[in-house]
Amino acid sequence: MNQSKYLVLLFLLLISSHAFALEKPGKAAIASAHYLATEAGFEVLEKGGNAFDAAVAVSAALAVVEPSSSGLGGGAFWLLHRNTDNKSIMIDGREEAPGASHKDMYLDANGEVNRDLALHGPLAAGIPGHVAGMVHIAENYGRLPIKDSLAPAIRLARDGFAVDEKYVRLLKPVIKHMRRWPAGNDIFLVDGEIPALGALIKQADVAAVLEQVVATGIQDFYFGETARRLVAGVRAAGGIWSMADLAAYKVVEREPVVFEYQDYKLLTASPPSSGGIAIAEILNILEPYNIASRSPAQRVHLVVEAMRRAYRDRSLYLGDPDFVTVPVAMLTSQNYAAGLRASIRTDKATASASLAGSDDQPGGQHTTHFSVLDKDGNMVSATLTVNTLYGANFVAPGTGFLLNNEMDDFSAKSGVPNAYGLIGFEANAIAPGKRPLSSMSPTIVIGKERTAILGTPGGSRIITMVLLGILDFFDGGGPQSWVSLPRYHHQYLPDRIFAEPEAFSPELQSQLQALGHEVQVLKRQWGNMNAVMWDQRNGRVEAASDPRTPSGKAIVR
Repeated sequence: MNQSKYLVLLFLLLISSHAFALEKPGKAAIASAHYLATEAGFEVLEKGGNAFDAAVAVSAALAVVEPSSSGLGGGAFWLLHRNTDNKSIMIDGREEAPGASHKDMYLDANGEVNRDLALHGPLAAGIPGHVAGMVHIAENYGRLPIKDSLAPAIRLARDGFAVDEKYVRLLKPVIKHMRRWPAGNDIFLVDGEIPALGALIKQADVAAVLEQVVATGIQDFYFGETARRLVAGVRAAGGIWSMADLAAYKVVEREPVVFEYQDYKLLTASPPSSGGIAIAEILNILEPYNIASRSPAQRVHLVVEAMRRAYRDRSLYLGDPDFVTVPVAMLTSQNYAAGLRASIRTDKATASASLAGSDDQPGGQHTTHFSVLDKDGNMVSATLTVNTLYGANFVAPGTGFLLNNEMDDFSAKSGVPNAYGLIGFEANAIAPGKRPLSSMSPTIVIGKERTAILGTPGGSRIITMVLLGILDFFDGGGPQSWVSLPRYHHQYLPDRIFAEPEAFSPELQSQLQALGHEVQVLKRQWGNMNAVMWDQRNGRVEAASDPRTPSGKAIVR
């Protein structure tokens, strides 16, 4: 091939590979679980920042105003898509087990799991990655200095934010644990009681920690004075952290799970998240069924059967890919899905293996999610967490923020359910430096005509909520529909369909039971989805926050 023909071919290849990247929405959108966090993101966009700067601002603001669900003592997965070069990457800021941890650390003298130790207090906490993740994103993907991106959160921490209904509601179940450790009690309670609506929660220590992040990056938090305060506070209260644990923490850039469904390209979370693999497996099973044309009972039946099989594989195969071999290619392959599909009967439910589990797994709002689209078409789908409500309910004195209780996301004992009723085996056993398996599923769905950015909190139900949102998007629904639609869930064990109050009509419930499904309709709703859609056909941008949580806010500008 002569040089001129080679150059023409190269030019055509470049145009082809960047065709999507040439489009820009011209508008920005942010949807998050708290209006102050959404506004913090737009404050940074208006300073000239991009979606990644906004993601840092929203992450930091949520850490301040939504302590039930995320914080500097927690972790996150940030799924980034850069429009200029179509680069997609997952920033893994998941927590790690400390160096002195071991697989039997929560077993009592009888070999049973002591769930209090795994959920409450400093022994429950993994080494946090939230701060390291924000710094990494700002330094490698943002346009602005991190000072600009953290300014809204510093202001909110110093000046305070008003207690809302969600803060009160989610504090009630854990107040007895919050009272056990004075440092957190003094910040988040008033005289040991739940603060009144409208009361100001000020976090001077958090403002000081964030100011040190501005000044030193990760240095102070992982090596300096904040690190020393964390270790001293944790060890004084019975924990096992060391300075070496904090110094060893590193953000990991991971390739997302990427697969195609019909005419869409899906980007979603990779291990140590189980979400992307499970979503890929479920959609691969469902694709030949053309479920949009099925009756409501058949549609739910087939979706549930696919959920059941994906959650079974979650328990058997998935864990931290730096410690165990996760067969990603196998689990996401069409051939594997075909084998699973062959075991599904359209006229009868499959019985899951018999194993005890909780009758009503907690699920809902003790994680948080936000979605960002900037005017240039850069996107972020991010899910942040401290695990269960208000994390470990423990604050190391002088730091101001709650620690996570992510150690419970490990399998504390093979085959024994965790706080979400999820079982695990050796792949997710506790080991020093290992990251626990997660259900967080930040997702971006890119189509030729429409693109979706979505995710949600909800413990074990995150995967199925995101799945139902994706299916609604494929059916033509917009973000307000995805975040509002009634939800149902099956996670292999316990062997039943959980449903929100409005998910199934009496007739549909009877039809599902006739197929052999056990259906449990719960009295409460779950999840807190925040989503954005870009319609490339007309340049329209939409965003929506879950109506289940009034504190959320979605803005398009």
